[in-house]
Amino acid sequence: MESYSPLLEKTRVPQPSLQKFAVISIFSKLRSAPKYLDSESEPGREAISQCLNSTFPAVVDQSVRELCRLVKDSHMDISRGMLELQSALEGTDPKFVVVFVKALGFLVRFGFQKNNGLWQFSSTETHPFVKVLSSRTEAHSELVTQVLLFMVQNKQLGMVEVCEFLRPLLYFSILRMPFSDSSSSSLAMQLISSMASFCCTFPFESFPVFKLLMRGLKYVPYSNSQEFRKLISFAEIMVDAYIVVIRLLSEKRSLVTEAQLCGIELLKTILPLLTCVHRHPGGNQPICELSNRLLSVQKDLGLRYIPALSSILLSLFVILVQSELEHEQLSILMLVLFVLKWKHENEYAIDRTKAAPVEELLFIFPAINLMSSPSKSIKGPAAELLVTLEKLLVKVLETWKDEPTLEEGVCYVSSPGSIVLRLLRHLWCQDQGSPSSHFILNFGSNSKSEGKMMHVPRSWTSQLREYCLSIVDRRKSSLPLSQSQESFVTEMPFLLSAVVGVLLMHPSLGATALDSLAALGVMDPKLGVPLLLTILFYSNIFTTKNVISCDMLLKLLGMLPSLASHSAMIPLIVQTILPMLNKDAKPTLYATATRLLCRTWEINDRAFGSLHGVLLPKGLVEFKTERNICISIAASVRDVCCKNPDRGVDLILSVSACIESQDPAVKALGFQSLAHLCEEDVIDFYTAWNVIAKHVGDYYTDPVLAHSICLLLRWGAMDAEAYAETSKGVLQILWGIVTYTHPSHELIWAKARTSALEALTQYEVPHLENNIPDFRKRNLELFFSETNPNVLRAMEDFQVKIIIYEHNTRRRLVKEKRVLRSKIEKLLDVFPQLIFSSGKPSEAGGLPGAALLCISFTPKNPNNLQASKRLRDVHAAYENALVEIAESLQLSRNIFVALITLQSWKSFMRRWMRADIFLFDAKAHSNVLDRTSKAATDILKSMIMKAEEAIPRSAENIALAIGALCLVLPPSAHTIKSAASKFLLDWLLQHEHEHRQWSAAISLGLISSYLHVTDHKLRYQNITALLEVLGGSKSALVKGACGVGLGFACQDLLTRVEAAENSDLEKGKDNVPEAELLGGIVRALSMAICQLTQSSSDILESLCSFSLLHTYETNTSKMSELSYKDCDYLEEDIWGVAGLVFGLASSTSAIYRAGEQEAVLKIKSLFVSWIPHVNALVQSTGAVDESERLLSVGSCIATPIVVAFCQRVELMDDIELEKLVYGYKELISELTSIKKSDILHQSLLMASCIGAGTLLGCILNEGVLSIEVECVKGLLELFRKCYSNPYPPLIHLGGMFGVVNATGAGAGILVDMHLPSSTMQHGYEQKESSYVRGPLLSSSVFQLHLTSLVQEMFLVAQNSDDHQLQHYASWAVSFLRHRIWSNELPIVDNDTNADKANLKSVSQSFAEDNVVMKLSSWLMSLNCTGMSTIAHVETVATVLRCLSRAPRLPSLDWGAVIRRCMKYETQVAKLLPSDSVHKKGTLRVECVQFSLAHAPQFDPLLTFLDELSDLSRFRTLELNLQSCLLIHLSDLMKVYSGSRLEKLFDDVINHLFSVTQFQVCEASQKSLLRVSCWKGLNQSLDEISIDRLDCISHVERCMEALFTLLPTLESSASEVVSQVNSVEEWSEAVKCLEKAPRRWLLDFLQEDPLQRGGWFIEVQKKVHVKVKLVKTGSLPLIELGKLKSDILNSKLQGIWDILIEFVAALQHAEGVVKRQWLVDAVEISCVSRYPSTALQFLGLLSSTCCKYMPILILDQQTVLSDLPVTLTSLLSDSSWEVVAETVSSHLYSSTERIYNWATQTACGNYMPGMQPIDKSEENMAAFLLQVLHHTCVLLKSYLSLDKQLRLTNMVVD
Repeated sequence: MESYSPLLEKTRVPQPSLQKFAVISIFSKLRSAPKYLDSESEPGREAISQCLNSTFPAVVDQSVRELCRLVKDSHMDISRGMLELQSALEGTDPKFVVVFVKALGFLVRFGFQKNNGLWQFSSTETHPFVKVLSSRTEAHSELVTQVLLFMVQNKQLGMVEVCEFLRPLLYFSILRMPFSDSSSSSLAMQLISSMASFCCTFPFESFPVFKLLMRGLKYVPYSNSQEFRKLISFAEIMVDAYIVVIRLLSEKRSLVTEAQLCGIELLKTILPLLTCVHRHPGGNQPICELSNRLLSVQKDLGLRYIPALSSILLSLFVILVQSELEHEQLSILMLVLFVLKWKHENEYAIDRTKAAPVEELLFIFPAINLMSSPSKSIKGPAAELLVTLEKLLVKVLETWKDEPTLEEGVCYVSSPGSIVLRLLRHLWCQDQGSPSSHFILNFGSNSKSEGKMMHVPRSWTSQLREYCLSIVDRRKSSLPLSQSQESFVTEMPFLLSAVVGVLLMHPSLGATALDSLAALGVMDPKLGVPLLLTILFYSNIFTTKNVISCDMLLKLLGMLPSLASHSAMIPLIVQTILPMLNKDAKPTLYATATRLLCRTWEINDRAFGSLHGVLLPKGLVEFKTERNICISIAASVRDVCCKNPDRGVDLILSVSACIESQDPAVKALGFQSLAHLCEEDVIDFYTAWNVIAKHVGDYYTDPVLAHSICLLLRWGAMDAEAYAETSKGVLQILWGIVTYTHPSHELIWAKARTSALEALTQYEVPHLENNIPDFRKRNLELFFSETNPNVLRAMEDFQVKIIIYEHNTRRRLVKEKRVLRSKIEKLLDVFPQLIFSSGKPSEAGGLPGAALLCISFTPKNPNNLQASKRLRDVHAAYENALVEIAESLQLSRNIFVALITLQSWKSFMRRWMRADIFLFDAKAHSNVLDRTSKAATDILKSMIMKAEEAIPRSAENIALAIGALCLVLPPSAHTIKSAASKFLLDWLLQHEHEHRQWSAAISLGLISSYLHVTDHKLRYQNITALLEVLGGSKSALVKGACGVGLGFACQDLLTRVEAAENSDLEKGKDNVPEAELLGGIVRALSMAICQLTQSSSDILESLCSFSLLHTYETNTSKMSELSYKDCDYLEEDIWGVAGLVFGLASSTSAIYRAGEQEAVLKIKSLFVSWIPHVNALVQSTGAVDESERLLSVGSCIATPIVVAFCQRVELMDDIELEKLVYGYKELISELTSIKKSDILHQSLLMASCIGAGTLLGCILNEGVLSIEVECVKGLLELFRKCYSNPYPPLIHLGGMFGVVNATGAGAGILVDMHLPSSTMQHGYEQKESSYVRGPLLSSSVFQLHLTSLVQEMFLVAQNSDDHQLQHYASWAVSFLRHRIWSNELPIVDNDTNADKANLKSVSQSFAEDNVVMKLSSWLMSLNCTGMSTIAHVETVATVLRCLSRAPRLPSLDWGAVIRRCMKYETQVAKLLPSDSVHKKGTLRVECVQFSLAHAPQFDPLLTFLDELSDLSRFRTLELNLQSCLLIHLSDLMKVYSGSRLEKLFDDVINHLFSVTQFQVCEASQKSLLRVSCWKGLNQSLDEISIDRLDCISHVERCMEALFTLLPTLESSASEVVSQVNSVEEWSEAVKCLEKAPRRWLLDFLQEDPLQRGGWFIEVQKKVHVKVKLVKTGSLPLIELGKLKSDILNSKLQGIWDILIEFVAALQHAEGVVKRQWLVDAVEISCVSRYPSTALQFLGLLSSTCCKYMPILILDQQTVLSDLPVTLTSLLSDSSWEVVAETVSSHLYSSTERIYNWATQTACGNYMPGMQPIDKSEENMAAFLLQVLHHTCVLLKSYLSLDKQLRLTNMVVD
């Protein structure tokens, strides 16, 4: 410091020149001094500081100059120089402030130029000008000068850079300095004025400055009046400067367009200030004046209107509809008029653009509204504007209606005006309607119920109408409106009316727009007068030449009455209508006015006085020649009587005049009027009827008149008894209308006949019977002859009423002991006593077959014996009989004989078991299962012991007896069955004992089909053993028996749930899937048949194309080489092959269950082809293929099995069956005519007789197909011929069993052929018919014939010289007796529903004339061949519906009835008239519904449903039948057992998965099935009773499966129309899940959304469901809160639809919950990796809750672009203002975060921190930043000054 001290001392010398010289010396020394003394050293710094802080002006002045020179010469850094000057400035004397500011200004200019205009500072506070501004108030004036100087001297570097440098200063001065200072010389104003002056001086450089000032204008506060005045001053300065600039540029004809665009931007900046003038009275006028000046100067300069000015019109529109004060409206109106006049000079709008002038047309409604003002000052401009718009509108409609496509504008950041424009353009470019999800309004118009989801897209106008009316309804119900609804009602009706008003011209939306306008008028009383004027205005438009639209004109007039909802409008509406009611008015106009006045009264009763005068009777007289007027008056009278009967009484004379009119239409309306009065009982019906009855006689002249009369006559039912005579005439008229036929006008009369039936339904049945002659007969005749669907529906209700009446008044009939009905039954009843007269066991050996079926043993004196003694005696008796019968009964190595023997043993074993159980019961008190097990064990041990010691013949029989024992055991006796299986398995593998092998094979296979469901291992072992023996045995008989056994084993395959589950288990030795096991069986049988017969047709090759046969490889290497050539015994070969064929036939049901329908058809074709052709049989034996001869025996017996199955599953038509029956007949006839005695011939004749009888019995017992009586008689005669002529015993056997099987005995059929439990049913039989249908024993045609046959066999069995013949005859008769008398009940039944059997057996007695009986009989007669008339399908369906609703039915074979009805539609399809209106498949659906209704009472119906619902059959049904069964799952649950129910649901799940996985049907059909299943599950959850709670697990499992099949639900506009089915499916799923158990539901929907790293489809669907359940109130809102953070912090892809659902659910939440979600969403956006997701949710929530909700479009882009409008609008609401500061603060933080991220990313120096933003957000960064910044600017009043300042520093393009 010592170096500078002398010089510093000299600066204190009081001589200015010496002081300056001293300063110069100091700075010179600083330039040349060494480093330790230079300007950067401590001494140098001290020297400079003392110089700058001197108190002498000369020192300070020279020091500043020298410092600037030092910086300029680069001896000091600029920042150091500015720091020294700034430091000195802050402490200097006020008189030196100017010097320092000038110096700082110089250095700033120097630094800016040195950096080429790119000089920036880290923050606003470090900006040198801002530092000056903040340091000394005295510096402000000079600072402004320096700023101006800075701009002038640096403009050559670019004004954009200059303005960017000055931006912090300007915004800091606006935000931090006292802008509201009353002094006009405040710094901000000075800066603005200086910059404006610069623009005037340098017009070419003015645009960046204007842009800077316009941006600054947005930050100017206006919280109080003083600040607002300053704001206006700011705007005035800018406008004045702009006017100067544009004039200068216009003179120089340069940059004029740019100047014009700049003016528009300035106007856009100023006009929004009009929205806040309500806070500052008088603010509207100056803003409008400024706007007018901005536009006027452009027009005055001759500039043309540019399209960009359209946005100005939009802003003015929004401001105008929100203005309520006249002076404000006038100012805006004048401005609008100015713009429109300028725009439409020289036809600019029409000539220069194809786009619709939507912006101008929006002003139509505001102008009409202003026309209702009483002020002339505003009426004038409004009228002028309306005239302009009317001309424009007419011209547009004339020239532009054929080009509806509009230009789309894109608004990146929305404003209220741009939102309105976007909506209108969007709507105008749509067709009839846009998908409802396109609009945010959908959130408001939808109710809370999920069922309200749109199945058909609705237009925006329809949704708006619905929303308005919902508000009206809430008001009527005195329910409070939500805050958003209150805002909507208060602020939006006028804006929406203007928008909807434009849509009135839309070609397709016009009608719905009118409805919306009417709804707005009902909601807001203030719209009444404007809407009335709007109607008049548009009425004038639509009557203009070239624009005439009569439809719209009528709809406009129809809107008039809706305005009457507000009483104040009544006089105006009446005054509008009354001029049209002058007598001189046109008739059409008069009639229209009458209807309008009536509609007005309907809405408001105050109009009744005017209406009453118009509806007086004299009007009908005066205008009797004007039909339209009379009809209009009559219709109005009718409406009055309907809406208000008390008012209707006042018009009773007018009603009478209408009825007396000669015009049928007027008369009809009169009758309808009277009907309404009678309905409300204000007029007595019979009193009125006595007056007007004389006017009813001509009802037959007009169907409409007849319909109206019926509407009246229905009200005579109430007092019909009191007025018996009068009511009789009334009923005669109604019956006359019902029965009236007019062939050429049948459809026209259908409505009248329907109403007549509905009227008759009101009367009591006794009254109908007493007053309508022969009512019951005529009623049914009419019913059966009716074909019209509508009449039939009414007829259905009519018949059901009669049915219910008959049920309620039925006689209680006492059940009587069954009386034998026929001689056959009497013969069979005494048969056992006659052939076993002594009852001794020794007699059993004489007739062993009959003994097995008839003989029984009981102690003679049971009461005198001890229980143990009785048990031993009975057991011993049966045991002895077993031995004796086994020794005497010869199987003759015949498979068929073995089968009927096994059936006979089954009866014997049942009696033995019952006897032992009964005696055990007397002996001990153990439970029934224990007694059963004990008895079965004793019997099995006894038989095994006897079998081991028996001779071959006895051993064969005992092996079959063991199988029979297992058949009669309950399912729980699996231990005994297992023991029997092991014993028989041991015998099967004894290859040295053929007699043991073949009988054991049959029994073992049969037992396998009756094993317990858990005996997988034993079942597998049995089947594999049979396959092994089949392949390894050299005996054809053993092979055949193995085939039979394998066929029996197939009966149980693929019938359980486990069969499906096993496919998922690991295959092991004992665990092969049943489908594969079945494939192995079929393959082995096919190979064995080919090998034994050497068949050239190669069965295996025929079947190998089916996938079933490729699944399991049998051990074919062990297949023996046995063939026909190696066999010594031809008979053995015959029955060996027959057994294999029988086994293959028995497997068809399992093959069908496996889904191989084509394989079943192939087997059927093969079997039919193996039945020998008649012509081939007459040839010599050598000419016939031996393989075919061998196959023919088995096919003759087995074909009925295949055919019966195919018939039940509808794989065979009636023609094929008929041909087969005739083929059997011809075959037997030819065989009996051939004189041959070889074993093959005998076997074939026997087999053909048995097969023909079995086929005949199956067909007739099924009751579906009718067969010619002569054909049946012919077959029976052939059977008689076989057993009555001296043929070999085999043929005798065949003939006898052919007869008994034809009657339904089912001998030899051990597979389930669904034979009826009784063959003595009484079916309907048409008299003298040549066809028979139904069991032969119940047919009167065959009664004598069958009696003769049975009697013959009876006599042979009783006494015959031929013992073998006697044996066969007694056996056959015993089979028939057993079939008729046996109930085939199991030994034990532990089912909880066991008592139902007794219930079902109770006789349902009906009188002969009972309607139910008649309908049932009619159905029984349906489709009888030879019927003269064919019943219409609709009639049959209606009869079924009637019977479905009947409480009870007669005991008929309903299974046969329903199966016939199922085929009926197809059979008569070609016979129906070509114009018949009938939906295909309806009758089959009705059959299913009938079965569901009565299955609990009738087993055949339950069996029918069981077949249909089995997966193998279900998958082949038509779509509507599948859907029907799925919908009625709850009904199936009521009648199915637990295990069957489990299989049902398993089948349903498998089918739905297979249908969805494979392209077997269209997507809509798949969806229909799933929807039906959801409906069925829904109903099931409703109806599950307490005792069936186990069913819930099945329902839950099915819901889980269905959920996985739910389609993804897209909400994007492009997808919704194509996803109507998906929407319905989701709706039904949600309805069902609502009723699911809460515990299961929450567990099922519990899912970690982040598992596996993202939102997968299943997770999204679960979230969707959870949200929808919250919407419906099924789950609490807290469940959504648990997902909030995960959802809003997820990637937007796949989340958009979930966000929509979330917001939809929040619509019904309380306000505090919504506000919290809003705060949380914006808070999450500050930390989320995906801020766009949270911000979109923020936009959605704001959009749905703000007042602009109705005009917003639902789109991912628009909800963000609308955020500045929606969020600011929302937070300005009083209820949301409590969170405004919090939301704004978080939103700013999010904006700042995204700004920093976007800036750093653009520069390439982004470093992820603790809360990084994902790279996928980059494509939205600029857009997000623009939206957020603009939103924060609008919310700046809620931000701190610091944040506002930082906001201004964000550079956002």
